[in-house]
Amino acid sequence: MAYDEKTAERVREVLSDRRDVVEKKLMGGLSFMVSGSMCCSVSGRGGLLVRVSAEAHAQMLAEPHVQPMGMGGRTMSGFVRVAPEGYRTGAALRKWVERGVAAARLAKASAKPRGARKRGGKKLRGA
Repeated sequence: MAYDEKTAERVREVLSDRRDVVEKKLMGGLSFMVSGSMCCSVSGRGGLLVRVSAEAHAQMLAEPHVQPMGMGGRTMSGFVRVAPEGYRTGAALRKWVERGVAAARLAKASAKPRGARKRGGKKLRGA
């Protein structure tokens, strides 16, 4: 599915002063990664997927034009979907993208190093 190019260009403009932004095609849209963590994604279904902190998730859902982000029958507490009406103005889009950047930074700071993550399964002898 193609993503909304006009919205993608607007997000690029908001993030243009940052050097740590990478664009990746993920989750059926164009995702914007900040320092290696996704902050938002533009989809073709209309709407902006925005990363939010788990603590702020309920508060964000109370805002107009915001819905929970679902995947595989589960609600993702770290993301919300904002309808185009919710980011119609430049100021509104900037607010949502900056929220995504802040949540991505928080996620990056709290992430465990790869070697420290728990792994499922049995421990091998001699390992």
